[in-house]
Amino acid sequence: MELFPLVILVLAFVLLIVVPARQRKKIQEQQRALQESLTPGIPVLTTAGLHGTVAALGEGTVDLEIAPGVVVTFARQAVLEIRRPAVAGPAADGTVLPGDDADGGPADRTR
Repeated sequence: MELFPLVILVLAFVLLIVVPARQRKKIQEQQRALQESLTPGIPVLTTAGLHGTVAALGEGTVDLEIAPGVVVTFARQAVLEIRRPAVAGPAADGTVLPGDDADGGPADRTR
């Protein structure tokens, strides 16, 4: 019973210091792998919410083309994620979404 407060303090230390530190390290490793996998032509999202395509890579920078002919430079750490194009088509469960015709194609808005 005399060691109970000490055991509680050690458990609190582990829960409040060690576990979050391991999670941060894991996230940092994922970000490092993402930054190393960047190549020109990949669509990305920055931490500022800007969507662009990697145009060139520098030592610690990445040049993003955000519009045709418009290239901006960011630090590599500003790249949040690699974006993948959305798959177009009807819903996977066969439901017809608003704006789709019954055949799954886009609605004809010219009528």
